[in-house]
Amino acid sequence: QVQVVESGGGFVQAGGSRRLSCTASGLTFDDYAMGWFRQAPGKEREGVSCIPWTGSSTYYADSVKGRFTISRDNVKNTLYLQMNSLKPEDTAMYYCAVVGYKYCSGSTNPDYMYWGQGTQVTVSS
Repeated sequence: QVQVVESGGGFVQAGGSRRLSCTASGLTFDDYAMGWFRQAPGKEREGVSCIPWTGSSTYYADSVKGRFTISRDNVKNTLYLQMNSLKPEDTAMYYCAVVGYKYCSGSTNPDYMYWGQGTQVTVSS
């Protein structure tokens, strides 16, 4: 049974930083690309970032490019999202997701196969 668990969300002031973590179990972690997507109330889901199984490249939505950094540790089966220079518009539930294959296909919103319950990030102005 695949389990995806996010952590690290919380309240932060605008301009601050936060690091999200995600562990995935029940699968061979380095067989899959991984990503983050977010959803704010009343808004559509937004693909934030994706990283292939090797971690050799990364993809970001224009809205977070230059501020967020995705990384993975295949030994620890853990995915990270370092978020800097946070803005109120970054407020959302953030979900860690397993892509259905090894690569992101150049997209921040590929076919996600599994995702967790999400972790809330709230940025105050």
